Amino acid sequence: MKQLMLGNAAVARGLYEAGCSVVSSYPGTPSTEITEEIAKFDEVYSEWAPNEKVAMEVAFGASLAGKRSFCAMKHVGLNVAADPLFTISYIGVNAGMVIAVADDAGMHSSQNEQDSRHYAKASKVPMLEPSDSQEALEFAKLAYELSEKYDTPVFLKMCTRIAHSQSIVETGERVVPPVKPYEKNIQKNVMMPANAKKKHPVVEKRIRDLAEYAETSDVNRIEWGDKKLGIITSSTCHQYAKEVYGEEASILKLGMVWPLPEKLIRSFAGQVEKVIVIEELDPFIEEFCDTIGVEVHGKDLLPLEDEFSQNLIAFRLGKKEAEQGISLEENMPVRPPVMCAGCPHRGMFYTLSKNKCRVLGDIGCYTLGAVAPLNAMEMNACMGASISSIHGFNKALGEESERNTVAVIGDSTFMHSGMTGLANIAYNQSNSTVIILDNSITGMTGHQQNPTTGYNIKGDPAGKIDLEALCKAMGFERVRVVDPYDLAQTDEVLKEELAAQAPSVIISRRPCALLKTVKPKPALKADPDKCKGCKKCMKLGCPAISIKEKRAVIDPTLCVGCGVCQQLCAFGALEA
Repeated sequence: MKQLMLGNAAVARGLYEAGCSVVSSYPGTPSTEITEEIAKFDEVYSEWAPNEKVAMEVAFGASLAGKRSFCAMKHVGLNVAADPLFTISYIGVNAGMVIAVADDAGMHSSQNEQDSRHYAKASKVPMLEPSDSQEALEFAKLAYELSEKYDTPVFLKMCTRIAHSQSIVETGERVVPPVKPYEKNIQKNVMMPANAKKKHPVVEKRIRDLAEYAETSDVNRIEWGDKKLGIITSSTCHQYAKEVYGEEASILKLGMVWPLPEKLIRSFAGQVEKVIVIEELDPFIEEFCDTIGVEVHGKDLLPLEDEFSQNLIAFRLGKKEAEQGISLEENMPVRPPVMCAGCPHRGMFYTLSKNKCRVLGDIGCYTLGAVAPLNAMEMNACMGASISSIHGFNKALGEESERNTVAVIGDSTFMHSGMTGLANIAYNQSNSTVIILDNSITGMTGHQQNPTTGYNIKGDPAGKIDLEALCKAMGFERVRVVDPYDLAQTDEVLKEELAAQAPSVIISRRPCALLKTVKPKPALKADPDKCKGCKKCMKLGCPAISIKEKRAVIDPTLCVGCGVCQQLCAFGALEA
């Protein structure tokens, strides 16, 4: 049956049809929907893991046991999973193992731009890269065939546009291969130095064999047009090149981006007058061409940064730029991202800002605490870095920083990679205050469950980690819980813990206002007769509050009646 399908959903369908049995992932945009979609198939065991390293190791364990497995992550998540990746490459697989990594060129929801093709080359793992939803499905199935034939995990590289765009897909039936018996094999599966040394030549030969496969596989194809210009490309850039050039250029479309087909590239380049490599982010294909002595243009014409588009390619390569569409004559104001109305993090960040705290932050919705008017976050690096960094910061500056510096981290991020940093504080004893922002969900990526929520990926009851008990078990005698909607309590506890001469944890607990289980209260109203126009309520940065004619106005379609703004109004102008 043919249907429109999101790229990520097409990957999930491909996994299903290929007989995948075990899926473990950590949510990360733009990869999240793959696991959410595969979880809809009851024949497949699916789970959210605490982090990407764990997810990859779970998938490896299932492969070792003899069933096809899968894990998904975004590009920065692959950094977390890199440790097992490089050794699993040496070990190989039993049943097929596929790893999806989704890059985010343009940084729509990421803290950096990163080209995951380098990981494929460095770890010596083959990588397929689809250019539409149909290929996403087909490549997911092919990845298992390659995995089992060449005894290797296989990367399936997605990007934001392919993951989150829809195109026509023809679906098939699920075919589950027989379980591959597990056999004890210490030489293959135990990578101590003596065994690993023997495996390295095997891995190198595997890459050479895969390169030969790439030469003739139909995942790499030539689309002949005018031979005055040849374009080498892959993924979404293939779509852009086709739209810009049509039959005015010949295109070598690469579906396997590692290893690359040297002979095919040489042959293609030898049949066209000029070659341009069109690829987002790093000059990965271009540098390979340079290495094998094929003269190409690439980053001398196209940028290293940001997402490409048809217009950008047309403009940079000397074609007439496409129409820009209709623009408004009015000068529209910029609309920066803000925390939602009723966001439980707002009360905590307001309190931190009021107390002039130095805030070392982490990855999540609460990263928005860095923007105006709260301006309450000064550092943001990667998952878990807030806790490790505050320990180093306070060890460097001592009492000078201990009394006004905090780390903030979400509940899901804490489970992902915050516990080891907290263990370091407990073990090496810095007088640091860590605030866990527990909103009962993984909010930033779209409300996925995590080990602290008590529910699994299907919404069924699951094991639940008690944050208070965990922190105490790790050696923290001072563990406090506050409701961030209660500004007086939050302020009092914050002051006490910053003043204490001991490591401490504050758990700021209030469910995300957007959860289906959270019922909003009636919207508040601003009494224009009582309002003095002091704008103190505006310091919260709540999108439900605005100023019109020098008086506060509350948008009833946004307000959830959290009451935080009422606690700031000295005139009683904000009423339930």
